[in-house]
Amino acid sequence: MGLLESLFGLIGDLTWGWALIPLLVVFGLFITVLTGFVQFRFFIRMFRSLTGADTADDPNGISSREALLLSVGGRVGGGNIAGVAVAITLGGPGAVFWMWAIALVGMATSLVECTLAQLFKRREPDGMFRGGPARAIIHGLGNDFRWLAVLYAVCLIASFAIGFNAFQGNTVAGAAQDSLGVPRLWTGGVLAVVAGFIVFGGIHRIAKAADVVVPIMAVAYLAMAAVIILLNLFSVPGVLWDIVTNAFGFQEAVGGGMGAAIAQGLRRGLFSNEAGLGSAPNVAATADVRHPVAQGITQSLSVFIDTIMICTCTALVILLGDVYVPGAEGVDGVVLTQQSLVSHLGGWTQYFLTFIISLFAFSSIIYNYYLGENAMTVITEKPVALIGLRLVVIGIVFLGATAPAATSVFFFSDPMMGILAVVNLVALMMLLPTCLRLLRDFKAQLAAGVDRPVLNPDDFPDLDIDRTAWTHGAPVARA
Repeated sequence: MGLLESLFGLIGDLTWGWALIPLLVVFGLFITVLTGFVQFRFFIRMFRSLTGADTADDPNGISSREALLLSVGGRVGGGNIAGVAVAITLGGPGAVFWMWAIALVGMATSLVECTLAQLFKRREPDGMFRGGPARAIIHGLGNDFRWLAVLYAVCLIASFAIGFNAFQGNTVAGAAQDSLGVPRLWTGGVLAVVAGFIVFGGIHRIAKAADVVVPIMAVAYLAMAAVIILLNLFSVPGVLWDIVTNAFGFQEAVGGGMGAAIAQGLRRGLFSNEAGLGSAPNVAATADVRHPVAQGITQSLSVFIDTIMICTCTALVILLGDVYVPGAEGVDGVVLTQQSLVSHLGGWTQYFLTFIISLFAFSSIIYNYYLGENAMTVITEKPVALIGLRLVVIGIVFLGATAPAATSVFFFSDPMMGILAVVNLVALMMLLPTCLRLLRDFKAQLAAGVDRPVLNPDDFPDLDIDRTAWTHGAPVARA
């Protein structure tokens, strides 16, 4: 076991330690420039998905909004509550600025990876779609790279479906025990039963669950943060000024100054919004839309909601309170967020936060499961494999909730996600010209007055596109 821990520790150092984060940042900037700052150009259009404007006309398909909310449910989690607090503790208020910066860059990266996932998706016998980086590798780069797709799939299952789901179960059970006194066994049992009901219902039930859970948790958390911001409205400009000045080293809130702010902001921002890590595209591919770029634009909004909105609310809750003391040790993570809420609104908020954390974690569990399911279908199409995965995930959630020490055996999760991200970035670099072709097609249709651009496979005869996935008829012009 010691040898395995050392091996995975080395893998983690080689990926997250020094190579991966700069690569994600540089590649994100590269994509932003090549696409003509697409995340800003199409910012208003991102919100169309909330009304279903860019969804295809099949009422039985997964809508653009459902896919968006499922990905939001996966991105939004402990990183938005505990991760932001850790970033501020270790990097000072300036870390928040760099979280914003990496989110704005990540919006372009997310657009590209999710567009490619849509392009190379496949229609299943039940009419639903499957796609993601693994299928983009196989159908975009060819069968010679199938081994790379399998490596991606194995890493996705190990990190998200197994490792991270154990931690999510542990997070919910710990919060329920600490604030409500609910035994871990009871929490683990309820989580396992509800998760089992959802995952055995397939992608439709998963998407419907996210369509209900995610708006509730996001709106409730944002509303509470809005109350705190309004109560401290005249202090907000000073906090924003502290964020900017700390970000550029004009003030030093913690040891390490600007360097610590950049390192913590970029790291926590990337962990939170997952842009470029290759996870969200698996969900983006399920949507039934008229053009791949339409869903790519929608998924950019997911990054914006996760970091610019929810992470910022957590940061303001902490920085507007009197619990956080720059450079002090002792209170960090979810405890810092929890105590900050209590200082603003009273003791009842710790119970409210437990409820929100539970929703965050549950939405992440069903999201993580679907990523594992989608990856498993790349490795094998045998139904028994999916049934086995579902049972394993349910067991892992229960184990993580009831035996907190057991989560230490999942030391491989972060290193495997590091490999996952490297594979995804390699594929994105190789397929970027294809995405730029799609983007030009989308822009040309908009310029010609088409309000809802449509992908015509005949315009891309050299690409391995599933024509049954793109049968949406003629483009719809503006009225």
